[in-house]
Amino acid sequence: MAQFEFDYLIVGAGFAGSVLAERLAADLNKRVLIIDRRPHIAGNAFDYYNQEGILIHQYGPHIFHTNSQRILDYLSRFTEWLPYEHRVLADVDGQLLPIPINLTTINKLYHLDLNDAQAEAFLAEQAEHVAEIKTSEDVVVNQIGRALYEKFFRGYTKKQWGLDPSELDKSVTSRVPTRTNHDDRYFLDAHQQMPLHGYTSMFNNILAHDNIKVLLNVDYREVRGRVKFGHLIFTGPIDEYFDYCFGKLPYRSLKFRHVTLDQPQFQSVAVVNYPDEAIEHTRITEYKYLTGQIHHKTALTYEIPQAEGDPYYPIPRPQNAELYKQYQALADATPDVTFVGRLATYKYYNMDQVVGQALATYQRLLATEQASAVLDTVYE
Repeated sequence: MAQFEFDYLIVGAGFAGSVLAERLAADLNKRVLIIDRRPHIAGNAFDYYNQEGILIHQYGPHIFHTNSQRILDYLSRFTEWLPYEHRVLADVDGQLLPIPINLTTINKLYHLDLNDAQAEAFLAEQAEHVAEIKTSEDVVVNQIGRALYEKFFRGYTKKQWGLDPSELDKSVTSRVPTRTNHDDRYFLDAHQQMPLHGYTSMFNNILAHDNIKVLLNVDYREVRGRVKFGHLIFTGPIDEYFDYCFGKLPYRSLKFRHVTLDQPQFQSVAVVNYPDEAIEHTRITEYKYLTGQIHHKTALTYEIPQAEGDPYYPIPRPQNAELYKQYQALADATPDVTFVGRLATYKYYNMDQVVGQALATYQRLLATEQASAVLDTVYE
């Protein structure tokens, strides 16, 4: 067999690439080169201490939550955890109200004193039946009616996506539940916590194996002709890999404005949403709630959605799904390249889902390696 400098070249040092690098290096003793065009590892989960010594997330808040014990056990090899349950408020009609909408939201908004059953009946009265649910607007109006849709969802969604919810696939708002009890947790997963020393620290541990070499500030095109490797794992944008031959896949991007205030606290929860279209940002994050850090100052991030910039969210519309299928067909027909992760599969995943996808991909690569080893033995 041909001798390679590296058995695997992995493009992208986020969750997908880093988990695969660790598994291949530690479990299969493979030599792995992992590269990233950014100046850091950890992808969008990258965090760091700012000039005032406050731990912040460069690309907006990342909250780990999962129902998978297997995924939690895997990541627990590389970090200790800080228990954290995420809570979000929305600035609506001059009040800060829990989102997802719950019993407290309804009672405060309408100055009522409903119990669980009465709240369920109230929402049923508000709901407007939609015969065929196709769009994000249909989902919400069918569940809770137009008034609550206008107050909590329409403006926020329009800012986030640059499109009216009536133009977006139903999956966008299907992710946000409505409750008729006082549970104000944003997520209900069995496991909710944050890496005790931050995400970047966890990624440093994941990539610490002697068989892994990391190169940053490097583009794949600069490396592919200069490094001898056996198999490519690509976690970047799939349309970019194929030189946009069918056109660009549409994404929504974000601009982050990081602010440090000379006060210990700014808001009462980690994240406050701003559904009002007249307000440029969609939300403000205060990181000390996420990290548990004690500091006499506090750090915030304002998120401002925009059309141009780094690709964050695939835009869920039927024509975009069809365009991706064309690239997927090319990927399926491309030997010796594995496409994995959000950008390579044009799908929004939570962090635990990306880890799960990477672990499943590793199992497929393992099966291929084992089959290859059998053939090598046969033909020796």
